[in-house]
Amino acid sequence: INLEDIEKPKCFYILEKLRKEMNIPVWHDDQQGTATVTLAALMNALKLVGKKINDVVVALIGAGAANIAIARLIISAGVDPGKMRVVDTKGIIYAEREDVDKLQFSDPWKYDLAIKTNREKIVGDIPEALKGADVVIAMSKPGPGVIKKEWIKSMADDAIVFACANPIPEIWPWEAKEAGAKIVSTGRSDFPNQVNNSLGFPGIFRGALDVRAKTITDEMCIAAATELAKIAEEKGLSEDYIIPTMEDWEVYPREATAVGMKAIELGLARVKMSEDELYETAYNTIKNARELVHMMMREGFIPSPPE
Repeated sequence: INLEDIEKPKCFYILEKLRKEMNIPVWHDDQQGTATVTLAALMNALKLVGKKINDVVVALIGAGAANIAIARLIISAGVDPGKMRVVDTKGIIYAEREDVDKLQFSDPWKYDLAIKTNREKIVGDIPEALKGADVVIAMSKPGPGVIKKEWIKSMADDAIVFACANPIPEIWPWEAKEAGAKIVSTGRSDFPNQVNNSLGFPGIFRGALDVRAKTITDEMCIAAATELAKIAEEKGLSEDYIIPTMEDWEVYPREATAVGMKAIELGLARVKMSEDELYETAYNTIKNARELVHMMMREGFIPSPPE
């Protein structure tokens, strides 16, 4: 089941309930897909700047479905929640903020973040959240100007900036670089380091289906992110290349293999295969589908994509 276009916090209730009650994979791309690809990019960005995931201070700008899911996944991957600062429309969230108690009933997932994060109890908005932070992940409203250059200047050395609003990022990449950011990522294909969900869900679906997994867990998403990061690292990391692109189609069978193997390890797979068997299955399925699409375009059954 692939969930689409469900508002927050309903999307959290629905995904959680279906995961518990269904014995087939359920997926919400706005949450899981975005979080998986963002984690992969973050892993490699941290390698380039020589920082460890459990040491960094992370500011999340926006508390919608994407960033709440990102928070959950990067915490599972090693980020210290106490060093995380989450900013919503009213500012930085923290346990003692006057409106937080109401979240227990209206948005328990956001409430959980308010309790776990911001150990220093920093008060304020985006400028205060960015001060001294190593990483900012913005999934808020289109810019430019949502994040200002002077706020980037206040971040730690070798700052990592993910400005992922579409169609215009919260700050232009060149402005973030001019302000001292070491690595900048956006959601757009015309800038380097695009965080694109299309790098996640096709391979994750393929791996889950090939082993007939009962569900898709956060551990399986982390396995996918780790493989995505590994593929980019093998190709050669740079400030402008921290994550593969969709043109690297070999990403998908490898990602599928990582996901399927994690499902087998977790006891969630109905079909068990060796790693080589799983890779061959995914590779051939994807290769055959690509060849079929190309043949249909050649024969005029479907139009070719625009140049």
